[in-house]
Amino acid sequence: MGVKADKIFVNLPVKDLNKTVEFFTEIGFEFNAQFTDENATCMVINDNIFAMLLVEDFFKTFTNKEISNATKSTEVIVGLSAESREQVDEIVNKALAAGGKPSKEPVDHGFMYGWSFQDIDGHIWEFIYMDESAIPQE
Repeated sequence: MGVKADKIFVNLPVKDLNKTVEFFTEIGFEFNAQFTDENATCMVINDNIFAMLLVEDFFKTFTNKEISNATKSTEVIVGLSAESREQVDEIVNKALAAGGKPSKEPVDHGFMYGWSFQDIDGHIWEFIYMDESAIPQE
């Protein structure tokens, strides 16, 4: 049957938790207060997807490896779906206005449109809209 998970928790290290919460709040994300303290917060992406944003010293307690400097190297790109091309642009523009940095220019394949930004810690977030009715058929 294979492995099936009902939820995903993406864990990311952050330098300043308050600034990170402020940044993602400006984009429009909400947080679960039950899983938030001075070391971490749980950013709700939807009912089944969460980003655990952990202060670096706390993040280090979960790994024996060195933490990557996301401003210099990339370990992961968090890709999330959007409801429309307009929503992709809206989210990325809000992120840039809130202090995020550009990652790449928008990519338009006709049936798929995506754009990404770097958050204030350098993590890359990409929002993608896919128009399934426009996918080329074989």
